[in-house]
Amino acid sequence: MNIRVLVMLSLFVGIGAVLHAVAPPFFFGMRPDMMLAMMFLGILLFPKPSYVLLLSLATGFISAMTTTVPGGQLANIIDKPLTAFAFFALVLLTKKISHQKFVQPALAAIGTMISGSIFLGVVLYIIGLMEASFGLMFVTVVLPAAAFNVLFVAIMYPIARKILRRSNLAKAAQPAS
Repeated sequence: MNIRVLVMLSLFVGIGAVLHAVAPPFFFGMRPDMMLAMMFLGILLFPKPSYVLLLSLATGFISAMTTTVPGGQLANIIDKPLTAFAFFALVLLTKKISHQKFVQPALAAIGTMISGSIFLGVVLYIIGLMEASFGLMFVTVVLPAAAFNVLFVAIMYPIARKILRRSNLAKAAQPAS
């Protein structure tokens, strides 16, 4: 593992934690998970399984510590690694068309919906702590978070990619062949 990449990933997790902490909750204490956008950005920029695992575990544990949802601790720890590897698989599947501008934001939307579905499934059905319906929670929390993540990734990915190229981290960001 490259130390510079680990530092960048830790910055993404830290920025995500701050964004997650300041986002206002809108439904049953649930708030859009801004750490997801940073996790997705880290996976897009450094698409290696070891980085994905480390990033997902760090993101899951920090999300668990900052969640306001009853039962959200366990849900975050389960959700983030599953979502990260599903997102990583999507990144690998779309590698041939990744040069097009719409790909990364579309992946962020899909990843957010995957994450939201896993999170809500754990909280509503496995833990059983909330009285709301899955569909209502999905529409009121997950879809707005997906819209935010689309905009966030559409703006931040090109900027971060340009910074990586200029700082010689682009070579570290390339997956091993």
